[in-house]
Amino acid sequence: MNISIIGSGYVGLVTGACFAELGNKVICADNDPRKIAYLKKGIVPIYEPGLEEMVKLNLKNKRLKFSSSISLAVKSSEVIFIAVGTPALENGEADLTGIENVARSIALNMDGYRLIVEKSTVPVETCAWVKKTISTYVRKGHKFDVVSNPEFLREGSAINDFTHPDRIILGVESAKAKQIMTSLYQPLNRPILVTNIKSAELIKHASNAFLATKISFINAISRICDKVGADVKEVAEGMGLDNRIGRHFLHAGIGYGGSCFPKDLEAFINIAEKLGYDFGILKAVRNTNEEQKKFVLQKIKDELWVIKDKTIAVLGLSFKPNTDDLRNAPSIDLIKALVQEGSKVKVYDPKAMGKAKDFLKDVIFCNDLYQAAKSADCLVVVTEWNEFKEMDFTRLKKLLKRPLVIDARNIYDPGLLKEKGFTYIGVGRGNG
Repeated sequence: MNISIIGSGYVGLVTGACFAELGNKVICADNDPRKIAYLKKGIVPIYEPGLEEMVKLNLKNKRLKFSSSISLAVKSSEVIFIAVGTPALENGEADLTGIENVARSIALNMDGYRLIVEKSTVPVETCAWVKKTISTYVRKGHKFDVVSNPEFLREGSAINDFTHPDRIILGVESAKAKQIMTSLYQPLNRPILVTNIKSAELIKHASNAFLATKISFINAISRICDKVGADVKEVAEGMGLDNRIGRHFLHAGIGYGGSCFPKDLEAFINIAEKLGYDFGILKAVRNTNEEQKKFVLQKIKDELWVIKDKTIAVLGLSFKPNTDDLRNAPSIDLIKALVQEGSKVKVYDPKAMGKAKDFLKDVIFCNDLYQAAKSADCLVVVTEWNEFKEMDFTRLKKLLKRPLVIDARNIYDPGLLKEKGFTYIGVGRGNG
């Protein structure tokens, strides 16, 4: 099929590259000419495993093109995906300015039937507004359909999530829209759930809110574990073996971050309030996540007593491994708190250093984890990169001023580290 993707950010770029890989002809459009110039050369501005290779291959095979012209994208394609950003406003609402602008541009450039697919994460009833906007501005009465097709791409595994999704959600209003969309996704041979548009829009927010709830729940349990001497990893394993609960997302630590969970949770709370419902559960999820960052900070203080003038090594800046995304990363709040209290902070991350240097001040950026650990009073692991799981602890112990490890992601075996002479402090591992 001939497809266009409006918005070449994280979701749009992955979606466009993957559709091209399936044999479609794809145009990715974006209003950032600098980004488009890089992408035309096969230079991907984000780190996502396998993405740059896929982009270069499909550019070479002429299945993937990049353009700063929405007009070209609309006129060249029957199926148009909207994948522009929906950042949070100060009151928690999603900013839909980009969605409206794209919808209007699509309407003004249509020269025949178009299927407009809302891919961005948006509040319920957004597709109705997209439909109304296009109806207002469309010329010559061209026919169109609007579809909700929420994305479920996890940073660090986005290509696999696209090609092997648990489910594909299609919110449609017409038989034609259903036929086109099911044909488009048919090569993946994965379960497709066809719903009405409003149900599809709600599925994305409901899914992310539930996953965030699981994370905050197990983090709350970790607080109890520390108080009574239980191990939250064993508790989580016991819970997860119940098929009704499942093991996924029951990982205690410093809390969730990223571009999705915090923003989507806030937006869902706001959506509910507009509908007259106080979503108290989600407010508690949000509050628990914020408290968890303070909980880890307090663990550092409890071990070092006074943190002013102490050197603290922080391993991991990105909100999760296999990405360079720093949006809402717990590491940033922790580092800023340490700096504010007078600590000397040394940091290292395999992929996010460049982006962090743009806004993270008063810290020492290191070339590797061992340079970060040298002469530090404490080592704090905030992102569970494989590189940190495989470090040389004998070498590490010699470098640290004091063999103290604060494991804010519970990636280490407490017994093993204690055998090697470390003071090990995890989250909910029964060591206070």
